[in-house]
Amino acid sequence: AQEQGLADRASFQVADALDMPFASSSFDLVWSLESGEHMPDKKRFVDELFRVSMPNGRIIIVTWCHRDLSPNETSLTKKELNLLNKINRAYYLPEWCSVDDYVKILEEKGATDVKTEDWSWVIAPFWKAVIVSSLRPGSIWGLLKSGFSTQRGAYAMLLMLRGFDMGLIKFGLITCTKPK
Repeated sequence: AQEQGLADRASFQVADALDMPFASSSFDLVWSLESGEHMPDKKRFVDELFRVSMPNGRIIIVTWCHRDLSPNETSLTKKELNLLNKINRAYYLPEWCSVDDYVKILEEKGATDVKTEDWSWVIAPFWKAVIVSSLRPGSIWGLLKSGFSTQRGAYAMLLMLRGFDMGLIKFGLITCTKPK
């Protein structure tokens, strides 16, 4: 912020999203981008987003989710759960939820104007481009030299792409207004 001459209007800090260091009702807009999938307690995460939002404030969550269940399903298939577990181990992620799960949590809190959208189509070209670029000889050599954690991340990206291609993994947008 300082480098761009914005220090009087913006600041950055690292904090625990489940216990943010801000007073209640601090922000008129709370934006979470690619964070929800890392939260071990999705309800506590949403509670904290609500806490720091002002009454009538807007909350936007953009996060990786698994597909919504159909009305006749009680859980994902065994194959889907197995794939998510592999991704979780590779990326050190907690259990996933669906966009519908986020909507239920928000509605239980009294959120209004809840809207969702599947942004997966926006991400699809990026993933495929990254994977194709990683298949170049120099990239493969770099990956081999990079070490286990980077190699594990590359493997996880292939798993994510598989999940995306089978309709399991979604890049979801959930937005709402905190009640007055």
